[in-house]
Amino acid sequence: MFAKAVLDNGIRVVSQEMPDHRSVSLGIWVENGSRHESRRENGISHFIEHLLFKGTERRSAAQIAEEMDAIGGVLNAFTAKEHTCYYAKILDEDLPLAIDLLTDIFLHSVFDRDEIERERSVILQEISQAEDTPDDYIHDLFSLDFFKDHPLARPICGSVETVNSFRRQDFLSFFKSRYRPRRVVVAAAGHLRHEQLVQAFNERLGSVSDSIDDGRSNSQDGDGAPEMRSGIFQHTKSLEQAHLCLGVSGVHQTHPLRYAAYILNTLLGGGMSSRLFQEIREKRGKAYSVYSFSSSYKDVGYLGVYAGTSLEWVEEVVELILKELKQLAAGDIKEEEIRRTQGQLVGSMMLGLESTDSWMSHIARNEIYFGEPVTTDEICRGVRAVSRDAVVDLASTLFGSQGIALSLLGDFKDNIKIKI
Repeated sequence: MFAKAVLDNGIRVVSQEMPDHRSVSLGIWVENGSRHESRRENGISHFIEHLLFKGTERRSAAQIAEEMDAIGGVLNAFTAKEHTCYYAKILDEDLPLAIDLLTDIFLHSVFDRDEIERERSVILQEISQAEDTPDDYIHDLFSLDFFKDHPLARPICGSVETVNSFRRQDFLSFFKSRYRPRRVVVAAAGHLRHEQLVQAFNERLGSVSDSIDDGRSNSQDGDGAPEMRSGIFQHTKSLEQAHLCLGVSGVHQTHPLRYAAYILNTLLGGGMSSRLFQEIREKRGKAYSVYSFSSSYKDVGYLGVYAGTSLEWVEEVVELILKELKQLAAGDIKEEEIRRTQGQLVGSMMLGLESTDSWMSHIARNEIYFGEPVTTDEICRGVRAVSRDAVVDLASTLFGSQGIALSLLGDFKDNIKIKI
């Protein structure tokens, strides 16, 4: 059963009671991510996420880890473009400890100078690792190419230059201005009682003020929707393979055509039966990994395709991808494909929601983007209601006339001769 409460200071508490489970997943979500940073601040949200685990007024970093390990739980966090989440998964009997730990790091982290320097080194290694993982790195390059100078373009971890520039006061100022109660969602799912959860968080977070006193609090709220570029962007790096991302403008998180977009993405490259997988890998053997993906934000989105292939096959693989896009835009979609894809989406969603952590994430994202619960029944009905014509119309809109961006990463000696 879903429930929601709003504390007096604006913090929202949402929960999904699942009495048949023994676990509880609990997250404190903040509507702040790399999108809300200036160019100079790029990476500071991710850095702060790391620092909140490095000691509070009454716990050292080691004690935080030891207390969670002692109960066999999970304590972690992640930073995204538009939000940051600090979460725990524990047995129901250990929920009070999880609440205490999460609120302690959220309210009482000390941002110790020595810990800052140690974590700076860790994050620099994380950036290097990402750049040494080309099938991930190409996605960062595509965002930079596609979104140009918009904050959404920049990598979540930041750059070597920005990470090296941050000082303790930068973290304190950014945290104070962005981590405000009205941007906080507490989400929990599992064997819990909503009323007790609300009471616990009201006792710990209810007195946190949401006063605005620095003139910066409403700035850097995302800089509006970005302009999306088209063209070919070639990046040279000594690699065995070439990696590519090709993308077009898509739909945002709450767009009325989001269900049609789910189907279009899945049909194109969302599984082993998808068109790209069958055509490029199974029939031609031109790639080991090829898939499509959809990235959606509050006001913009894109649909992209990734492939890793040999240098000699890059042009052929791009041509094959473009051919599939053109066929979809021309209406070459069968009713049976739509029905099969609808079943795939419904089944994968329901299977994915069998754990408390996936439910916790589900209800938190619904609150952040919709401001209300979106039930699984509603989602299933939305997917099942999509017609073939709606998918064809969307494919024609996205692939028919809009510009296409293509980012390439590999050991290129010459410019790739591709027409997109």
